[in-house]
Amino acid sequence: MQEDKHEAIMELAKRRGFFWQSYEIYGGVAGFYDLGPLGVRLKEKIISLWREFFVKKHAHIVVEIETPIIAPARVFEASGHLEHFTDPIVECLKCGRKFRADHLIEEKLGIKAEGLSIEEMTKIIREHDLRCPVCGGPLSDVKLFNLLFKTTIGPYSSNTGYLRPETAQGMFVSFKRVYEVSRKRLPLGIAQIGRVARNEISPRQGMLRLREFTIAEIEFFFDPEEPVSDDMFRELLDQLPRRKIRILTVEAKKKGEEKPFEINIEEAIREKLILTPWLGYWMTVAQEYMHALGIGYDEMYFDEKAPEERAHYSAQTFDQLVRVSRYGWIEVSGHSYRTDYDLSRHMRYSGEDLRVFKQYKEPLVVKKKHLLWDKAWIGRTYRSRAREIFEALSRMNPEEVLKQLEEKGYLEIAGAKIPKDKIKIVEKEEKITGKRFIPHVAEPSFGVERILYAVLDHAYTVKDERVVLKLPRLVAPIDVAVFPLVKDENIIQVARKIWLSLMNNGFYTIYDEEDSIGRRYARVDEIGVPAAITVDYQSLEDNTVTLRDRDTWEQVRIRINNVVDAVRDFLRGASLDDIKHKYG
Repeated sequence: MQEDKHEAIMELAKRRGFFWQSYEIYGGVAGFYDLGPLGVRLKEKIISLWREFFVKKHAHIVVEIETPIIAPARVFEASGHLEHFTDPIVECLKCGRKFRADHLIEEKLGIKAEGLSIEEMTKIIREHDLRCPVCGGPLSDVKLFNLLFKTTIGPYSSNTGYLRPETAQGMFVSFKRVYEVSRKRLPLGIAQIGRVARNEISPRQGMLRLREFTIAEIEFFFDPEEPVSDDMFRELLDQLPRRKIRILTVEAKKKGEEKPFEINIEEAIREKLILTPWLGYWMTVAQEYMHALGIGYDEMYFDEKAPEERAHYSAQTFDQLVRVSRYGWIEVSGHSYRTDYDLSRHMRYSGEDLRVFKQYKEPLVVKKKHLLWDKAWIGRTYRSRAREIFEALSRMNPEEVLKQLEEKGYLEIAGAKIPKDKIKIVEKEEKITGKRFIPHVAEPSFGVERILYAVLDHAYTVKDERVVLKLPRLVAPIDVAVFPLVKDENIIQVARKIWLSLMNNGFYTIYDEEDSIGRRYARVDEIGVPAAITVDYQSLEDNTVTLRDRDTWEQVRIRINNVVDAVRDFLRGASLDDIKHKYG
């Protein structure tokens, strides 16, 4: 039954224009999918709702930018992707086909291979005599394959670039500029939605594992010593309708637990199940976002990744999993505590200071030791080498100097020996107004096409042997359909006037006068249109029309001059009873 549902969704997606495999007329290319007219509209609304939850509702702490898809090699050398962004690959020595080694092991043996070394995977393949699933040929040793798509920038082959595998690096590289234009305030979230590319070894599962797709993510920068303002955090939490999340931690899995448990987000933070408050906060927002897309709270949870399963930049990662019909639990978003990894790496590779200055509320008065030395004596004694010695002394820690003087009675530096009586260490009071530090980062990252598939899977229902796509009203590709009941010129004239009025007021609208009214209802139910306006003979008498609910098939009559407002309220969640009471 679940298998049938998946196949039905894929058939519907192609037939009605949600998505299909790219380059079909050439046989298709694995890992690439086209979005059709309805797919584009659904994706656009999914992204719009993401902006609503993550950007608009957090406009005081989150801004959005756009950066290029291609970046110089140096960026990915700094980020660690050239070294770490790899998957294990194995090749058939007979037919030459290549496969993900960990996937092959898991499928054939049921052994969890994620996180195993290439040597461990090779050993498993040899011990169990695993062979090519296509031709039965022997397999090579496991190797690492870098997933970055390589290109050249301009006409010179030496000017190497890569297509970004995530939007994150554009935000890290632009952090200093965004921080300055945002009035140098933390916390600061930088959001970006854009296309990314990953050269997957053997992509499968349709829309779930693509070589090119869209990511929506935030890099949220904060002070690790003061990660949250209590007032700000309390205010944000108070706006959430639900503070409990379902999680499965690494520790729970070690104890044999397989099912997630529910916990209040504040308790999870307090008990350090989630390492930093902002990671927990964005996980809770992510839960509400997916719920608004039609996913029940009991149909999703957050799975903590073990150290060997995490990306190279992450100190803690939770995957947000959603249950779908064929594949079970699939990841729709990842939530990582990236610490200061990315900014510190880009500082080192670019030479740019990406630290921020933290102003203390009141200056701190501290006592600091300072090193003084007899310049005249050093100059007379070491002459041409004096400048080198002065520079070396200026870099010395006074505590280290004291230790040497106590142990040796002199200071050995830059090949010179300076007697104890030629050096002084004095203590002075200084006022410190602030300090420089590298912000830490919490990252929520969403795969948009995966979400699109999950939304369709949860919306797909069958009622009286008819398909009804029960998409949440706000993300349905088409908002409302307008039908004349019959082909009567007077009825058609009223229906077309309503149709044009709805379009002019910003609604995506279908007009259809072909076939019986039952068939027309069935057609729009199948693509998830939430509301249908039907003009009939009574409309000519009393200026009313029917508004039909896709999910219940119930109808109410409303006044024609109130259609625009009634549809708007309905799409925002009003019931038919409310609509009838207000506009009937």
